[in-house]
Amino acid sequence: MPNLFDSATNLRAALRRGEFSARDLLAATLAAIERHNPALNAIVVIDEASAWQAAATADDRLARGDARPLEGLPVTIKDSFEVAGMRTCVGSPALANYVPVEDASAVARLRNAGAIILGKTNVPLLTGDFQTYNAIYGTTNNPWNLEFSPGGSSGGAAVAIASGLSALELGSDLAGSIRWPAHCCGIFGLRTTWNLISTHGHIPPMPDLRLGRNPEFTVAGPLARSAADLALALDVLVGPRDPMAQAEAFAPARKTFPKGLRVALWLDEPFAPVDATVAEAVQKAALMLEAAGAIVDNTARPAFSFQEAWEVFAVLTHAIIGAGLPERVREKLAASAKDFEIGDLSQRALQVRGMSLSGADFLSLQARRSYLQQEWARFFERTDVVLCPSAPTAAIRHDHAADPHQKHIFVNGRKTPYFDLMHWASLATGSGLPAAIAPVMLGKDGLPRGVQIIAASFEDRTAIACAAMIEQLGAGFRAPAMGS
Repeated sequence: MPNLFDSATNLRAALRRGEFSARDLLAATLAAIERHNPALNAIVVIDEASAWQAAATADDRLARGDARPLEGLPVTIKDSFEVAGMRTCVGSPALANYVPVEDASAVARLRNAGAIILGKTNVPLLTGDFQTYNAIYGTTNNPWNLEFSPGGSSGGAAVAIASGLSALELGSDLAGSIRWPAHCCGIFGLRTTWNLISTHGHIPPMPDLRLGRNPEFTVAGPLARSAADLALALDVLVGPRDPMAQAEAFAPARKTFPKGLRVALWLDEPFAPVDATVAEAVQKAALMLEAAGAIVDNTARPAFSFQEAWEVFAVLTHAIIGAGLPERVREKLAASAKDFEIGDLSQRALQVRGMSLSGADFLSLQARRSYLQQEWARFFERTDVVLCPSAPTAAIRHDHAADPHQKHIFVNGRKTPYFDLMHWASLATGSGLPAAIAPVMLGKDGLPRGVQIIAASFEDRTAIACAAMIEQLGAGFRAPAMGS
């Protein structure tokens, strides 16, 4: 019988060798969902009838030697992507009865590659939180400890992968929505280069407000149990629907082995403190690579401050969110800006600044962003990857307070703002860079810790290759205790 905690790459190979059929794999997956999903609440929509039809088709193709890249693999989809015939409500009562008639572009690519689209995984309301809960489907729990959140917004996605309920998962990431859950659940994840994969059919934006191009900062990407699985999924997902996409620039990995790999270790950052156990995991990954021949530099940094990167990302993000607000609301926000001092980088201050930004100020901020992108490009001429935290802490306990500004996390025992969870994610997002997450270790609390690997624009394969090196050196996915 299939080992559901095996990688998608290994399951794919076993299917092709005939060790079990696609129907066997689907049956085992459905049995695991029935057994474990009630406690985890990761998968919120299942279409068994269509899955069985797809499995039968997969077995026919496997028997003929005509297998497609993902033939017979049961795959789940984050409930922010449209799937034809499946309810896609993104946790929102306004979309409670929304059933798309066509697949999102990335979903269509998975389906056309032979994946069995089994169901949808839970998200926070309109993907807007670092935890995963909503009024329609309820709360998703971390498989390592049910009292903890799996992160968000791809929280259900990460739990499905970590718990063996899916072979691969399609997620999305703006402010860490793939990376934070992957870190929390001990799996691999990839925030892809912006505009590498089409996000057409992703919500938000709402279906009636859809753009003709990928929304700024938002990307689609895979979550998986191995680095090889990230590469497998990426090769299927890459390709433009958006005529402005630049998939042709997709580069091969700079290195596939540690010797000579140039690593910048970015760990000491006063503006964005990190819990000691998270820092330990990042340091451990760097030491593993260094022992295998990588060149690790603890001081190498791009020529800008962390604070500047954070400010540009945060204000632009809120400007984009605020673009659709009524004028009277924008005027009220602009009036409240005087309540904050110049240079205030608190989340409330950045939110007000962004949502009340003038056209001229928006263009000025885009110019600052271009400067950051240019400096990153220069930096990656002398560095292959950056190793840094994905977040300041490991998974957090469930906290459903209505006002996110009243929520807090704890870093080295000190209470810090909830939105500080975005700090380390902003480095890659703000400049459109790819970033992989590799699981490294468990803390004494039994929760996973991972490392974020940032690479140059359109060098997603370099980030994946570094994650694979860390995996091969002894880190990587391990099956969770399933909430015990």
